[in-house]
Amino acid sequence: MTPITETVIVDYGMGNLRSVEKALEHAGGRPLISGDPERVRNADRLILPGVGAFGDAMKNLKQKGLDGALRQAVRGGTPLLGLCLGLQLLFTRSEEFGSHEGLDLIPGSVLRINEPGLRVPHVGWNQVEGSRPNPLLEGIAEGSYFYFVHSFYVQPDDPADVLRWTSYGFRFCSIACREKVWGAQFHPEKSQEAGKRLLRNFLTIL
Repeated sequence: MTPITETVIVDYGMGNLRSVEKALEHAGGRPLISGDPERVRNADRLILPGVGAFGDAMKNLKQKGLDGALRQAVRGGTPLLGLCLGLQLLFTRSEEFGSHEGLDLIPGSVLRINEPGLRVPHVGWNQVEGSRPNPLLEGIAEGSYFYFVHSFYVQPDDPADVLRWTSYGFRFCSIACREKVWGAQFHPEKSQEAGKRLLRNFLTIL
């Protein structure tokens, strides 16, 4: 199916917006980078990227009125995909440099990788495991590799919100999903064919 809807990449002053935009174009999408709350509320679908600190990101979202716009869009049934920090922002709370409230679209916490002997941040290619069917992962083989760069991970309150997991000295949630809200801890825009397929799948979700 060829995507015909417009995808808004949420611009809140943090994130690799251009690389996500190019990846969506290569996947067949029509991306628009915007920090306008009205555009976010009325988007066909949304991508929330992010690179940096959780607290700073939430501060920017609130100052621009994008936190409320994102919640309103999700309540209206707009598909939303968070990438890396964007995944973490979907959660209720984070312990990164203190305690911070998130968007609370997926109940749960953002925790620091703190296993003995592990190099932090976790950087590089790693497998994504799990076989629960979901349209976001149509055509992506079990155990496919994606590219990670992160020091924190998400822990959903409800195990049913864990769509896929990854092992890095311990098992953590690498893709979360609740209704039409998805989040990936890895960078699909840096993950070659598997990442391109994931973005293409998102563009065709109704």
